[in-house]
Amino acid sequence: MNFSIPATIRALATSLLPEHRLSCPTATWHSGLGELRRRGAGQRESGAFLLGERRRNAAGERRCVRRFVYYDDLDAHCLDDGIVVFHGTGYAPLWRLCRETALEVVADVHTHPGLACQSDADRRHPMISTIGHMAIIVPNFAQRVPRREELGVYEYTGAHQWRDHSGRAAARVFYIGRWG
Repeated sequence: MNFSIPATIRALATSLLPEHRLSCPTATWHSGLGELRRRGAGQRESGAFLLGERRRNAAGERRCVRRFVYYDDLDAHCLDDGIVVFHGTGYAPLWRLCRETALEVVADVHTHPGLACQSDADRRHPMISTIGHMAIIVPNFAQRVPRREELGVYEYTGAHQWRDHSGRAAARVFYIGRWG
């Protein structure tokens, strides 16, 4: 009989997580936020696409983040105005990277000054306009690693509408930890 105790524990723990539809390993999340902090320099927004894979189980679909791909690596001028203005030309290198790595965009993240509230521009211009896409907003230009309850977590429902999973609801939808 061939089995792995860590794999068995991981599978059990994953199956017991409530509605976590998006997960990210702690180290990936912390290093990604550190890079957003550096790129924004406490003075401007910064952001990234979160690449990973989708997994299906009895609880439904779960998206697992594997890496951050920073907006300004895809579109060199998207942060020039202090806010994220991502141009269409940045998507070609993103899709190429997805093909090369066999990963897909599972969410996006960007920083805001102050609170992590979705702006009107965020609502009207989703980075990925596919139903179910998750967008995360990090407060205070990611000057520190926030608790999940401080994040803005939004799920695109189509026609420029979003379901808000911010505050306490964020902990039910977005998991940051070892089993990511």
